[in-house]
Amino acid sequence: MSIRPPITVAGSAIGPRILLLLLMMISAISGFADSAEPLSPTNIFAPASTPANTIFGLSVFVLAVAAAIFMAVFSLLAYAVIRYRRKAGDDGHEPPQVYGSNQVELAWTVIPVLIVVALFMATARVIANVQTAAAPPNAMEVVAVGHQFWWEFRYPGLNVVTANELHVPVSDPAHPTPTFIKLLSADTDHSFWVPRLAGKTDLIPNTVNSMWIDPHEAGLYLGQCAQYCGTQHAKMLLRVYVQPREEFDRWIQAQRQPAHVNPPQATTERTEAPSDAAAEGHHIFEKTACINCHAVAGTPANGRFGPDLTHLMSRDTLASGAVPNTPGNLRLWIKDPSAIKPGSLMPAMGLNDQDLDAVTAYLETLR
Repeated sequence: MSIRPPITVAGSAIGPRILLLLLMMISAISGFADSAEPLSPTNIFAPASTPANTIFGLSVFVLAVAAAIFMAVFSLLAYAVIRYRRKAGDDGHEPPQVYGSNQVELAWTVIPVLIVVALFMATARVIANVQTAAAPPNAMEVVAVGHQFWWEFRYPGLNVVTANELHVPVSDPAHPTPTFIKLLSADTDHSFWVPRLAGKTDLIPNTVNSMWIDPHEAGLYLGQCAQYCGTQHAKMLLRVYVQPREEFDRWIQAQRQPAHVNPPQATTERTEAPSDAAAEGHHIFEKTACINCHAVAGTPANGRFGPDLTHLMSRDTLASGAVPNTPGNLRLWIKDPSAIKPGSLMPAMGLNDQDLDAVTAYLETLR
């Protein structure tokens, strides 16, 4: 019995090349999943939470099925092209055609149906696991409200309101403490997506959606609005800080305090503002339209259209992650928000330089 040699094109074997390509794809996926430092902060192949890990498993399954289909189709096509290529002595006539083969028709009907059913069942199972209307056991509840173009985060059971930077505790796999997030929209459609923690879930006006995460590793996880919501959709960024339980409890305790409990601290980026400038800035802040949009706990400012500023300087970024939270960026943001975020709904207040410096000095005390 003779062994048929591998199919060749221009003297090189197709079989080994295809096998090498498949092995490279598998190793790349494995490398993304196992890498301690993901290639991207939004890498879907480096899950750090149970929902994201479940979605990752489904993604690998779908990629494997698609790769198998590709290999089968490509191999058959390559075989047909090479085996039945034009040969010397061909008369150019069309070969006999075969019609009505039940076996062939059953094969190309039943096999795709079975593949689609398998993909559907696997997807339905994942959706049922990661999307639930009820909070998982021992879950901490957070309400996320999407605005054009920033995020509001409320902790109903902890009496904390913040913006753009979500803080959650690490969930120990042995004793899970997930975070259950209710998703609301204040204006148009948005989408909450932190790829390493969970899949996308839309925020729709007059509708309450929900999702949950239980991150297993402390760190900063990045995401953004994944639904076009207007001019600054691309800069409606998300930052999720996953902290050890003790550190998270300290953050909650600090966020519960009214403004000015923590005095300004001099750093390489921020210098302590003179008390008279801060006091003047406080007065200007409260006599302008700022208090119609923003809230500062312990003061008459009780607006709800813009982010809560009570602990503004405890945040790492401004304008929903658009720029670092530095005195220079803060001053520019107050002076002309469109210089940082064109299309922002925050108006320029038209303050002169002296008032602008005073308001900046006041806001720098809100830690």
